[in-house]
Formats: sequence, structure tokens, C-alpha cells
Amino acid sequence: MLRAQRSIARKVSTCERARHVRYFLTVSANEPSQPGDDSNCGAGPLADVRSSRHASRRLEGAALIAPEWLWIPVTIGAALAQTVRNAAQRHLTPVLGTLGATLVRFLYGLPFAVLWLWAVAAVGGFPVPAPTWPFVVWIVVSSVTQIGATALLLRVMAERNFALGIAYAKTEVIQVAIFGLVFLGDPVSAGALAAIAVATVGVMLLAPIDRKRPLRTLLAGWTTRSALLGIASGSLFGIAAVGYRGAALALEGVAFPMAAACTLVAAQALQTVLLGGWLLVRSGEVVVRVFREWRKSLFAGLMGATASGCWFTAMAIEPAAHVRTLALVEILFGYAIARRFFSERVTRIELTGMLLLLAGLVMVTLWR
Repeated sequence: MLRAQRSIARKVSTCERARHVRYFLTVSANEPSQPGDDSNCGAGPLADVRSSRHASRRLEGAALIAPEWLWIPVTIGAALAQTVRNAAQRHLTPVLGTLGATLVRFLYGLPFAVLWLWAVAAVGGFPVPAPTWPFVVWIVVSSVTQIGATALLLRVMAERNFALGIAYAKTEVIQVAIFGLVFLGDPVSAGALAAIAVATVGVMLLAPIDRKRPLRTLLAGWTTRSALLGIASGSLFGIAAVGYRGAALALEGVAFPMAAACTLVAAQALQTVLLGGWLLVRSGEVVVRVFREWRKSLFAGLMGATASGCWFTAMAIEPAAHVRTLALVEILFGYAIARRFFSERVTRIELTGMLLLLAGLVMVTLWR
């Protein structure tokens, strides 16, 4: 009799534990469940274990948590890929023009973006989510503002004192921090603010402005047309960065690799349609040349999709302000390439700017 009672007690205890395990797993995976749901207990402990394992697999896909440090190598990889993409686009610009080379980035990057989405779904085992309205809104806002920011930057380059405008366009990082706080509630710590400020000053010193009086030129020229265009361009780039993070976060309950891959495909598809359609209406011969140069364009598309995929993955993990600050390492990559292949000398002002930039990058990774 005593042995039978112990057996019943063990079974009840196992069922009770299994109920709580299933409840924790299903709630964490955003599935409706109640603690008192014991529909599987009658099948015995083995059924409970199977149910828990099944729920655990669902949880791994829905609540995958990235290591705190992962965004750092992903962002550096994005900056490196973008440096290579810019070099590839530079070779295409004389043939296709600036907008044609920009279309290459979207058009030829789209197949690689779709391939990445398939790989995340097939290899990672993550289901492709249905788009939500907030996701669609963020994608539209980000895609349009990124194209608008590029157009404004081209206008800046057409100005007589374009260097000043480009310097002010680098205020994007500061604006990303503001927009991220306002629209997404991303916190900005004192350490992150200091890192952003130091890195921004460093970048602005690296802009080709008046070498003898750079700070005076920056402070005195902020109301000029080129400076205002540069600030507007930085604002739109900042909104785009925050919007892409917002799109990834809008896919609630979706693992960050899948959220980033969906954001990448949606953004590249929309930007291909928008920019490609505009060029077809305004100058169709540019689109024809883009298709003719498909061999040279594939590599630029691959690097563009790689860079964007890494950006979106990093921003699905970490606030956009931190990602965009660390992304300034791309400028150091550019200087290293210029010095290695073109034997360009670095001035004292540029060296000061690089040291400040490097200090800002270290600060954002340690004190964010």
C-alpha cells in the first residue's frame, strides 16, 4: 500500500513540474496557455518530456538572445563590407553615374538578400513571419528617407563649399541617438553620449575643410546652404537607421537573425522598385546600362547586401546610436586603404581626428 502511494505521489509531482515547464515555455514563446492545463499529464511523464522538448524548440526560435558582445564584430564586418562596396561602386560610377551605381547596390544585392533569408530559415530553422503593419510602415519610412538622404548628399557635393556640408552630414550619429530615444525609447547613457560627441568631433576634423582653422570654419559656417543641406542629409540617414531597427523590433517574438533578414529583403526590394522606377521615368538609358554591366555589378551587389545584412543584424541586437557610432570605423578603413595603395600622407589635423575617432569607438564599446 505504501509503495503504491509513493508511486502515485511521484507521478503527481512529475505532472506538476511538467505543467509549470510547459507554462513557462509556451508563455515565453508567446503561445496561449494556462498553468492548470494538464491535458498531457494523463499520458504519463514521457509525454510531458516530449511536450517540453517541443516547446523548448519553439522557444529557441522565438526568444533567441544574442550575446552582449555580438553586435561589435557584426558592426565591424558591416563597415568592412561597406568599404569594399564603396570601392566597387567607385569603378561603376564613371559608366553608370551616381544614381545608376546606387541602383546597382539595391538591384544586384536583392538576390543575395533573398538567399540570406532562405539560409536563415532553412539552416537556422526559423519560420518566416508574416509582416505586421508597424513593420511595413518602418520599412517604407526608412527606405524613402535613405534615398532622400542620398539625394541631399549629392546636392551637397554639387555646392561650392561642399566639404563643409559633408562635415555637417556626419552629425548623423548624434541625430540617431536623439531619434532612437524619441521614437523607440532606446536609452542613451552618459558614456554613450560622450563617445558619440568625441567620435563626431573626430569625424568632422577628418572632413576636407579649412586645414588651418577647422573648428572656426565649422562653427562659423553652420548656417550656410551647404551646411544646412548636410544637416538635413544626416537627419534623413539617422531616421533611416532608427527605422530599420524599428522594423526589426516590430516583428515581435521573431528571432533576431530572421527579423534582420526580413528587414533586409523588404528594404532592398522597395528601394529597387522606387529608385529603379524613378530612373526608368527620368533616364531609362541608365537602367539599360545597369543591366549591361551585370558582371561588374554582381560583386558590388554582394558586398552591399552583406553590409546591409550586418547593419540590420547589429541594429536588431543593439540600439542604432551605438551601432552607427562604431560604424565610423569605416573611415579608418578608408584612410588605411588610401595610405596603403595611394601613399597619401596624413596631416596633423587628420591624425588628431583619427585619434579622437578611435577614442570614441573604444568608449562606445566599453561605456555604452
